[in-house]
Amino acid sequence: MSFDLDQFLPYRLSVAAAQLSRRFAARYAAEAGLSIPEWRVLAHLAHSGAVSVRDINARVNLDKSVVSRAAARLEQAGWVRKSANDADRRLVVLELTVEGRALMTRLGRIAEDFQAELLAELGRDAAALRRALDGIIRAGPG
Repeated sequence: MSFDLDQFLPYRLSVAAAQLSRRFAARYAAEAGLSIPEWRVLAHLAHSGAVSVRDINARVNLDKSVVSRAAARLEQAGWVRKSANDADRRLVVLELTVEGRALMTRLGRIAEDFQAELLAELGRDAAALRRALDGIIRAGPG
């Protein structure tokens, strides 16, 4: 068989994504002691406002239990507030507190700096990569 895992695009994308995630995680962990799931929950809340754990689960591609544990730690730290959904009392709604919004302002600057560094590393290839990723994402899970 001539299959070469090191040239298999889905594998390479997965490895690259994991490496970038760890590089960025080191930065927000140093700033606020956050885990990857905690960062993803905070970033989604900063982007979307108050949403349910189920919505976050679907958007950030983490298991519901992982999102729930991250939300509990973020609530304990005072960055997230939980409440019941008015329309469906079974759903837990999360939203950033004032302290959580302030944290995301700081982390947003770190994220922007990280992205600028990545774009500089990619140089002229950045635009082509962005277009390719947009196409893959638009195509959906298939």
